[in-house]
Parts: sequence; structure tokens; C-alpha cells
Amino acid sequence: MAPRSEFPGNKRKLANGNKDHSSKKPKFEKKPRREEPEEDASDDSEISDFSDLDDGGASLGKEESQNESDLAVRPKSNGDEPGKVFEKGQNSRESHIKQKQLAQDRKSQKPLADELHRTKKLWERLRLKSKVPKDERQKLVEELFSITTGRMKDFTLKHDAVRVVQTAIKYATPERRKMIARELKGAYPVLAESKYAKFLIGKLLVKGDEEIRDMIVPEFYGKVRKMINHPEASWILDDIYRGIATKEQKAILLREWYGPEFQIFRQPQEGETTLSAELSQIFEQQPSKRGLIIKYLLDMTNQLIQKKMTGFTMLHDAMYQYYINVKPGGEEAKEYMEMIKEDENGDLLKNMAFTRSGARLVCLLLAYGTAKDRKQILKTYKDTFQLMSSDPNGHLIILAAYDLIDDTVLTSKSIVSELLGKTEQDEVPNLVITANDPNARVTIRYPLEGASKVLFDAGRAEDLKLLEELWEIRKTTSKKDPETRRKELVAALSPSLLAAIALSPLDLISTSHGTQLVTEALLSSVGDKAAALKAIASTAQGNPNEEEEPAESSEELANGLAQREHISKASHGGRMFKTLIAGGHFDKATKRIIPVDSPLHFADILYPFIKDHVLAWATGPSSFVVLSLMEADDFSHKKELTKILKEKKKVLEKAATEETPEQKAAKEAVEANGEDKKAPKKKGKKAGLKEKPVGNMGSKLLLEKLNG
Repeated sequence: MAPRSEFPGNKRKLANGNKDHSSKKPKFEKKPRREEPEEDASDDSEISDFSDLDDGGASLGKEESQNESDLAVRPKSNGDEPGKVFEKGQNSRESHIKQKQLAQDRKSQKPLADELHRTKKLWERLRLKSKVPKDERQKLVEELFSITTGRMKDFTLKHDAVRVVQTAIKYATPERRKMIARELKGAYPVLAESKYAKFLIGKLLVKGDEEIRDMIVPEFYGKVRKMINHPEASWILDDIYRGIATKEQKAILLREWYGPEFQIFRQPQEGETTLSAELSQIFEQQPSKRGLIIKYLLDMTNQLIQKKMTGFTMLHDAMYQYYINVKPGGEEAKEYMEMIKEDENGDLLKNMAFTRSGARLVCLLLAYGTAKDRKQILKTYKDTFQLMSSDPNGHLIILAAYDLIDDTVLTSKSIVSELLGKTEQDEVPNLVITANDPNARVTIRYPLEGASKVLFDAGRAEDLKLLEELWEIRKTTSKKDPETRRKELVAALSPSLLAAIALSPLDLISTSHGTQLVTEALLSSVGDKAAALKAIASTAQGNPNEEEEPAESSEELANGLAQREHISKASHGGRMFKTLIAGGHFDKATKRIIPVDSPLHFADILYPFIKDHVLAWATGPSSFVVLSLMEADDFSHKKELTKILKEKKKVLEKAATEETPEQKAAKEAVEANGEDKKAPKKKGKKAGLKEKPVGNMGSKLLLEKLNG
């Protein structure tokens, strides 16, 4: 289970702008140390307890100290510290040895003293994983289980022994883990409240199976309100809810936020097969209890917000259920918005951005909120947008802000400048990282492409559904035309994108996702694109048939990559050049290229860089790039290119008929493995009838064009 981290809040400021220093301790003047009198202490003096932290015992009281001989306070002479209490005739070393012996005697009189001492020795040996042979470790584990079996609860409830049980779980077999889980049955709520034992529950759940899960999770039923407010138990409860519990178990735990009766009655209603935590369904079944449920849920939510315990997934799920079941724009919804905004440090909104329900709730708050509400929400996320952009849930808030906030100047200053960086030195590395992150790249490409199928594939169907819901709400809360808003955002993005492409094109096109971003930026951005287009075209220079060129990007050098593959050998590079030459995307519905408003004329920009090696391009993996040049209407060197290709027609014919290196490698793989695992398996009459064509298909089409 992943660790959590709360966002640190800012120091509270007073109305006059000064910081509140009331919480600081007052400074006191250092007073001279009082000299201790050299006289015998009274019989009521106590012996200091020097036992180690693992002891857990109490210090000696008056009755024990009175049985010792008379005590005295020795002066600073003879090397002893002033104020030390010793027996008469003893120095500090002798007194310390005697006190240590007294502590050991007390520990030996406690229950499980000998067993605890032995298990600690075993634990000290077992934790040295790399230095203990496997056979010896097995013997140590067997001995550990022989001591702890039957007394697991006694060990887990001792803070210095619970780590021993965790080690036993680590090296245990599945059957032994189940045995440990059964022994601890009934004690899990108590263990969850322990500062140390709560980790044992996590270890059992992570290492265990469904049987152990179904043994542990039900013990938290009926205790959610108490445990979610506990400083230790709340986190293990939320981790179980977030990552371990089944859908039905999560529903049972979440329903306890709706009222005391849900802590007792946990059976499905008539017509239900499983329990549901959807408030809308509960209101349909019990409409008369709506007021009580809403009040109870609001009370629990507000209680945690006031305590600054706002990082729980369970809390965000409960808040989302509340908001979607109150009337939009009504008094309950407005009061809820104010409650969230009143969190002075903004920790609640920041934590909500990183959970599924929390992020969706923030999107709805942006949709239904006023312009002032939206501005305050954006202000809360200042310096957090870059982290949010790479999060599976947080990036949705950025997309919602693009679609919902009419003030695009505010959006660009708050979000775009942080995502891309405020200086040229930051823009390139930020854009490279963003382009290759599965979530962050959507936040840059969404204004350029809109809700395209490339961005919102089957895996992002839920995200697109949420955006469509926001678009419907926007019709009643926004005054600006959506297309106007999108164009204004593109205008805000364009300068940084074009500058980064012109400054470091090789870094950006080194990956497939990087070339996609570059392509969309050059097609959709506005402004002077000349430098960026020339920079991208320059990456095609050089002979594709020579050895790979040395790496030039700082990122590759840092990673120890000494060679860079020529862009013509990368399929994503060929696709990028083809699209830029065509000047738009191919539309499958109309089966034609949809050109951009401002023609790029990229064919004329690219040709000088590949002219000397155009034959290598025409017979290589990116042969379709040369075909695109021949088909481009705005290419001014078409006659020259045609002449070069006709002179080398025999080379084209050879490439069109012989196996390419890629086809040869695929054939060898098939012969080695017995079948082509990447090829789709065909069934019925069509199986085996159609063979893959041999030769470079781009070269074949070029020959047809030359002959035609």
C-alpha cells in the first residue's frame, strides 16, 4: 500500500499581513546554574531508570528506592557530573552498572521475558537478509514459529515484539500466514490503533490472500466513525478501503458514513443482490430518511475537515456522494462549497486532486461555481499543477479548467506557465517529460486536438464521459463560445511550444509520443512557425545507411546512451514527416486530408536536408516520406526529385522485390519460434491464403508513380 503525504500548509497571516507568531515559545534569559549543596539527600530520593526503550517497564518508585542504602549528591570533583545520585562509596560507573542490573531484573520478571529475549535475537539475525544462508534462515524461522505459535496476540501487543511477528509473516508459508491471521482474529481493531502493530495488519493483507482479507476486513465493520477519527487507525482503515477491500466491502464501510443504523444493518434490501453505497439508490428506497442521512454525512465530513485529516480516499468518496445528491446551485451545495473553501491551507482541495472521487468533485465545483469560486480553486493549486498533470485523476481538473473557465488569461497564467515552465531553460526538459507521460501529455495536447480518439481511447472512456457531463453543465454556467475558448488557449500555448521545438528538436522527437506532440503543435499552434519547422526538418539530415550518429541530447548522455538511431529508421519519425508534408490529418470518413488553416509548406523545407540521400530514404523504412513529397501539391522540387528517382530506377526495383531487413528479421523469428506471435491468427477458409508481401511497399508505389 502506497505511503501517503499531506501537503504542508502555509503559516497563518494576520489581517495586517504580518505572520502570527503566537504559537512560538517565548524566549527566556539564561540564568546561572544553581550550585547543589554537598549534603545527603533525603530518603525519598528516586533512582533514575536507565533501562532501554524495549523494556516498557516503569521506573522504580519510592518503596523500592527506600530499600537501598543512603544516597548522596556528589560534587563535581573526581570527574563526576554535578547532580548525579549515587550510593555512598560508589562512582558513576559502578552506580550505572547496578541500575542496569536492576532494570534487567525487572524485565526478567515480566511475562514472556525469556521468549521475548530469544525472539529478538532471532529477529536480529533474520533481518540480515543478504548474510544469512537459506538453510540457516529456514532453521531460524522454524525456531521463531515454535516460540510464537499460540501466543501471537501477546507478542503483537508489545511494541518491541510486534516486529518479530512481522518477520514471521515475511518468511512464512501461505498456511502459516493463515494460522497467524486466525490467532489474531478479534484483535485487529486494537492492533490498528497501535503505533507499531498497525503495520502488521498491512503486512498480512499484502502478503496474504482472499481468505485472510475476508478474515480481517469484517472486523472493522461498525467501527468506521470511531476509527476514521483515530490518529493511527484512520490510515490503516483507509488503506484497506482504498486498496484491499472488495467492492461490496467498500460499500459496507462507506455506508457507515450515512448514519448509525448502517453500522448495524448490513443486508441488501429487497430487489438488491449486493449492497450499494450510492446515496441515490438509498434515497429511492428510504426517501423519508434523506434529511437525517445528509445531516449525519455532513457532520462526519466537517469533523475531519476541522481536524485537518483530509487525505482519506473514504472521505473524498463520501463527499462526492453528498454533492451529487444535493440540488446544484441550492443552499446545501453553496454551503458545501463554502465549507471546502474555508480550509485555510487548501490541504483538502490538494488531497482531493489525487483520488478518483475527489478529482471529480473538484471538476463539479468548477462547473457549478461562480467566477470567484473558480479563481480561488485555481489559486489553491498554485505550484501543484505540474504534479497534478501526471496523476491519473489530477490531470482531469486541468482539463476541466480548460473547458469551464472563461478567463483564459487566468488559466494560461495559472496552469500553462507552470506546466511548460517560466523560462526557456525549463521549457524543453518540462516538455520532454510531459510529452512522454501518459497523463501529462493529455494536458498539453487537449487544447490542440480536443477530445480526439487518439487522446481518449477505450482506456479513457470514463474521463471522456466526465468531460461530456461538464460540457452539458457549461451550457448554463458559461458565457464564452467553446471554440473561442479553445483558440485562446492554443494562442497561450503556442509561443512556448514553438520555442521549445526550435531550441531542442532532437530531444522532443526521440520517442513516439514526442513526435505526436511535435506534429500537433506544428499543425495547430499559431504564430511564426518557421524556426520550429526548420529545426524539425534538420533532424532528417545525414545518411540513413551510415552508422548511428552520436547522441546529442543531455538526457541520453546522462543515461549513458552513446548512439542515436537515424530518424528515418524510426516508424514514428516517418509518420511525423508524412503528416507535416501533407499539412493535415487524414480523415477516414471523407478519405482525404483535412489541411490546417495556415499551410506549412513543409515539403520545401525538408527537401534540402534529405536531397543528398533521397535514394536511401526512398528504399528505406521511411520510403513513404518520399512518396508524400511526390504527392504534395505545394512541393516545388517535384521535377528534380522525379529525375533523381528515374536515374536510380533499378535501385528502386531491387528494393521493391527483395526482403527488407525488417522482413528478414521477422521471418527468422518465425522460423525460430515456429509461428509469428505478433501476426493476427486467422480462422476458417481465410487462414493461410494471404501472405505478407515481400519488398519495400513505399518503393513499389514510387515505381508505379514513375511509370504512370
